[in-house]
Amino acid sequence: MTHPIHIVGGGLAGSEAAWQAAEAGCEVVLHEMRPVRGTDAHQTDGLAELVCSNSLRSDDWENNAVGLLHAEMRRAGSLILRSADAHRLPAGGALAVDREGFSRAITKALDHHPRVTICREEIAGLPPEEWASAIIATGPLTSAALADSIRTLTKDEGLAFFDAIAPIVHRESIDFDICWMQSRYDKGDGADYINCPMDETQYKAFIAALLAGEKADFKEWEKSTPYFEGCLPIEVMAARGEETLRFGPMKPVGLCDTRTGKRSYAVVQLRQDNALGTLWNMVGFQTKLKHGEQTQIFRMIPGLQNAQFARLGGLHRNTFINSPRLLDGQLRLNARPSLRFAGQITGVEGYVESAAIGLLAGRFAAAETQGKSLAAPPPTTAFGALLGHITGGADAKTFQPMNVNFGLFPELKGARGKDRKKAMSHRALADLDVWLGNRAAAE
Repeated sequence: MTHPIHIVGGGLAGSEAAWQAAEAGCEVVLHEMRPVRGTDAHQTDGLAELVCSNSLRSDDWENNAVGLLHAEMRRAGSLILRSADAHRLPAGGALAVDREGFSRAITKALDHHPRVTICREEIAGLPPEEWASAIIATGPLTSAALADSIRTLTKDEGLAFFDAIAPIVHRESIDFDICWMQSRYDKGDGADYINCPMDETQYKAFIAALLAGEKADFKEWEKSTPYFEGCLPIEVMAARGEETLRFGPMKPVGLCDTRTGKRSYAVVQLRQDNALGTLWNMVGFQTKLKHGEQTQIFRMIPGLQNAQFARLGGLHRNTFINSPRLLDGQLRLNARPSLRFAGQITGVEGYVESAAIGLLAGRFAAAETQGKSLAAPPPTTAFGALLGHITGGADAKTFQPMNVNFGLFPELKGARGKDRKKAMSHRALADLDVWLGNRAAAE
């Protein structure tokens, strides 16, 4: 009889790891501290709760690395992608989900799995020595007690950065005499986003208000923690230059109000956040403004002058380990190989990347528990490129969180220009099929 695999953390990575290990035939114990102990960002006790955006980003597998990762996860039987597809919302070329339905589906699937036991308890320190196989997937909101234990074991001070949450607006409070529905470049159904237009005067007044707005205070120990460049607060971007936002989340390109034929100086986009279409997320509007400032400043946006907010923006600290120095190629901790790490705590950035590392950790742990050998996925795949980066490809001295991107893949000779990404994506899926044992599909 094999020992169970213990997984600490019921976020995307932990949930995916549990599913993969259980589907491989192993007994799994999933430890989730909510609702026994909450966090600063979660609002429910559901597994795989999305605390920031409801988007899993681009679903274009031929031209976008995260879309390719979606495709690879689907082929590998991902619970996260299965649930995302079942609760998909209109979002142009992106994969956005109804966050409540998404979380409920994952919680139900794991709760009903005959080889999964869910324990609602906090693992305050390192997993006990008697656990022969454990995966730490506590994510960016790892409890202080566990984080301190990890630092002690690894003799590593750890790294941390801030991640900000974007506000959510009630649709009924949006003024559609001003706003219009359109996807950038008419992708998807062509009208998946709500667009709030700004002229030059309005834009400059908005930037000035962002810069002058009162920000949340930092605790002393937080002051030296850097932001992740892929998720900067809106006011931090504004401070980099007056035009920064017009070339970022407020860029007007690919959009034109069909009612007037006019192009705006800047545009604020909102993306559907629930299946009913009653809640809409302000795209790219992560913020550390105080709540009172948010309501006042964001109501300066044309069309949102009477906005009612279901959730205001916020800020939480993310923690991650120096994986290139601390982990081996199977995500095992060098200092204690019975421990694996998965998800954002390993230094990957993004929902999909976190779940993908959870998927690999679950498969590696299951194979080891069953006395089998499972090689790492080829570096030509999105799985392999991401895994290779965090377990040795990155420079440990300058290691920072990373999204999946084609720069992590080996080059493909002869592939240039527009065909390069497509060729690399087709190579990735063919190589993945061989790794998964789907030889018929590969052929």
